[in-house]
Amino acid sequence: MSDILWLAAALSLPTAVIIVCCNYYRTKKTLDTLEKMLDSVMDGSFSEEIFDERRLSRLETRFAHYLSASAVSARKTAAEKDKIKTLIADISHQTKTPIANLLLYSELLREEEMPDNARSNVDALYNQTEKLRFLIDSLVKLSRLENGIISLSPSKEAIQPILLTIYNQYLPKAEAKGLTLHMSDTDAYAVLDTKWTAEAIGNIVDNAVKYTEQGGLTISVTEYEIFTRIDIADTGIGISEEELPKIFTRFFRSENVKNFDGVGIGLYLARKIISEQNGYIKVTSHPGEGSCFSVFLPR
Repeated sequence: MSDILWLAAALSLPTAVIIVCCNYYRTKKTLDTLEKMLDSVMDGSFSEEIFDERRLSRLETRFAHYLSASAVSARKTAAEKDKIKTLIADISHQTKTPIANLLLYSELLREEEMPDNARSNVDALYNQTEKLRFLIDSLVKLSRLENGIISLSPSKEAIQPILLTIYNQYLPKAEAKGLTLHMSDTDAYAVLDTKWTAEAIGNIVDNAVKYTEQGGLTISVTEYEIFTRIDIADTGIGISEEELPKIFTRFFRSENVKNFDGVGIGLYLARKIISEQNGYIKVTSHPGEGSCFSVFLPR
């Protein structure tokens, strides 16, 4: 009896080895096919036609269908992005000249002799055209950022030159309102995109000047181990606690600033730019006492 058992075991062992090898081969073949599919998707050459469905397992077939649908979706997304890019370029190009002409003719009219009521109308025309120019420029920039048409290129840069440019840009506007504008010198560095960071901080400073009627603004820098913090503090109208979470939303305008010029997109764009650089913005404010916007950028 034992001899029969030993003989049966001896005969079944090769069969078991053959079965294991066959299963291993099938599994390896399936994994190789799936890997080939993934590689073709990654390099953009995937096409379901290149796989013979008669040779595929159910898993491979379903996976091929999924990847084919994903490839089609990716191509559609790329096509839509190209359309958006073209549309944004067209809007920017087609509106630039008419707006520039409106501003030019408004300035020429302001130099003419005219009754006071006519002059106030011309001033309103100029101000509204300038507002339209800012709105379209901001929307074009925002659309390009959100759709990946342009990307930021952060690198380790000195903070001082950026702040000095902003200081020189907004000092005349602050002085025209009788405000002071102080900036502390700094040798701090941060990882940032110079052009777009200047755009973001400039928007914050512009808001601070706009909503401050007396006193002034202070720009200062503090260095930490991981971040560099840029503070823009003002003595303006301040922001209520319930409105603080809303000020970075698109087109938000507080009831308290209805009498001030603005379109409600500057802070939204600023946060978008800073977050794209792995930074963030914090705000502290007290109504009637002023606000402090703190921009944190990685070092």
